[in-house]
Amino acid sequence: MSRVAVKRRIVRVKDRSRLPAVDTLAAEEPLEIRLGGTPLTVTMRTPGDDFDLAAGFLVSEGAVGSPGEIATIRYCAGATVDGGNTYNVLDVRLSPGVPAPEPRNFSTTSSCGVCGKASLEAVRTVARWSAAGDPVTLRPDMVTSLPDRLRAAQRVFDRTGGLHAAGLFTAEGEPLCVREDVGRHNAVDKLLGWALREGRLPLRGCVLMVSGRASFELVQKAVMGGVPVLAAVSAPSSLAAELAAEEGLTLIGFLRGNSMNVYTGERRV
Repeated sequence: MSRVAVKRRIVRVKDRSRLPAVDTLAAEEPLEIRLGGTPLTVTMRTPGDDFDLAAGFLVSEGAVGSPGEIATIRYCAGATVDGGNTYNVLDVRLSPGVPAPEPRNFSTTSSCGVCGKASLEAVRTVARWSAAGDPVTLRPDMVTSLPDRLRAAQRVFDRTGGLHAAGLFTAEGEPLCVREDVGRHNAVDKLLGWALREGRLPLRGCVLMVSGRASFELVQKAVMGGVPVLAAVSAPSSLAAELAAEEGLTLIGFLRGNSMNVYTGERRV
């Protein structure tokens, strides 16, 4: 399936000239995630790596933590009136004995995943692993190289200029996996789902690098994946820093050029 970008005719205006042109836009489509046939949530995402997205969403919700806890993931056929498959509906079946998470109250936009939660208290999901005891240490020059390494792997961004990216890196700066999406939380869920399906959770000794700001939800997702370090090119929120401090996570922001701000867990840098 290749629907990550679409062409659109536009009028390009520069100074006093108006010229017809064609631009490439990042695709954004709804994905409904069902659990055993029952609707769980709807998120706006860039198509691609949908199985990883669904699996990562369940990691973030605290529902699963190992590949054996998911029995199957499949696209639902006959999602349109004429019986065609839109590839916008996924059904996940958990393994016997794995309890299902509570359904979300609302659909999720590409810019917000937390807003679907019933309450803020519900976001503070109990993590299976603690980042506090992770002994990983990072060289500052390696950390400052991560934005360029992440950017080099953003293939769809090169065509559209309109996607967030999230990447998992080793303590030496080697990329393990990079995902892009119109939603920053989706890009991270795609990474967590990849790690789950590859049997890599918890992600000890790894760095999660994101292309935008470090929100509360991204810190929460890092904690749920057992990631000890979250780095962002922009600022964290106050609640993100508070949660990172509570969970023993190293939180880095304003990672640009040869400088950074370390908000929590400075012992690792």
